[in-house]
Amino acid sequence: MSGVQTLEVRPEEEGMRLDRWIKTRCPDMPHSRMQKALRKGEIRLDGGRAKTDARVAAGQSVRIPPYDAAPPPGQRPPKGPDPRDEAFVRKLVIFRNAAILGLDKPPGLAVQGGSKTDRHLDGMLEFLTFDAQEKPRLVHRLDKDTSGVMLLARDRETATELGRALKGRQMQKIYWAITAGVPDPEQGTIRIPLSKQGGAGGERVVADPDEGQSAVTEFRVMERAARKAALVALWPRTGRTHQIRAHLAAIGTPVLGDGKYGGKDAFLPGDELPKGLHLHARSLTLPPGVPGAGARIVAQPPPHFRKTLSLFEFETGGPDFDDPFAELTE
Repeated sequence: MSGVQTLEVRPEEEGMRLDRWIKTRCPDMPHSRMQKALRKGEIRLDGGRAKTDARVAAGQSVRIPPYDAAPPPGQRPPKGPDPRDEAFVRKLVIFRNAAILGLDKPPGLAVQGGSKTDRHLDGMLEFLTFDAQEKPRLVHRLDKDTSGVMLLARDRETATELGRALKGRQMQKIYWAITAGVPDPEQGTIRIPLSKQGGAGGERVVADPDEGQSAVTEFRVMERAARKAALVALWPRTGRTHQIRAHLAAIGTPVLGDGKYGGKDAFLPGDELPKGLHLHARSLTLPPGVPGAGARIVAQPPPHFRKTLSLFEFETGGPDFDDPFAELTE
């Protein structure tokens, strides 16, 4: 990379170690170059010197000095935006005002890139500028195989406000999951602290009552097929990585198709059931302090999810589905 660049920390990146943040945003920077730049003060956090283990905060600026980068042997250089993605990503827009975009993310589309991910939502943001002066900013993430509502901020001020609302638990996000088995009891609150864990299967989280971060999920069974499966509405009060998937697996009813957390118990016998993760971000209500506050953005489930609903003859209409946790917000 030639020339100095200044990058802004996104809301969803808050709390990351500086060295890990740099690796995420500048994956082609050699580790030795990063360490040298930190020692010499060439990398600066909000204008000041910073240590490797400093924690970044949303809205902070990071100065990145020039560096020589080349893809590792055998790895292709990153691709630029594909013009064919413009029509694709614009069709995902289900809400738009002067400050916010709401997208219906399909399953299988990664939100951000990685060593084996060339095509991702972050690489398509320039196609969603519309009438704004800058491309929109990601304010939260969904797993690659999770579908549904995602928010984008169209300016820095709104990104900060939405990040604050997410962190302060002021935004109601409702998910639908089809579970293998039926939660017992059928309504309640899961409070199981979670810790991140690496490994060959990639990043995952595990229950950790002693040192884990607080994780709280409200749930309610909306429909059931005997004891075989259930349609469950969920409201994650906290936003931990893979929180819903880990919590449902922990109570013995993993998300259907979620082998990562449920193992073989996440799959039901029968060839007619569609493959894929049955977790969908159904709706999101915009918080106070942003344009459109109070608006509820709703995304329809993807085809494989709808087919499973039909096979189990699950109904999805009525006031209970519009607001399954009304008693918690009254």
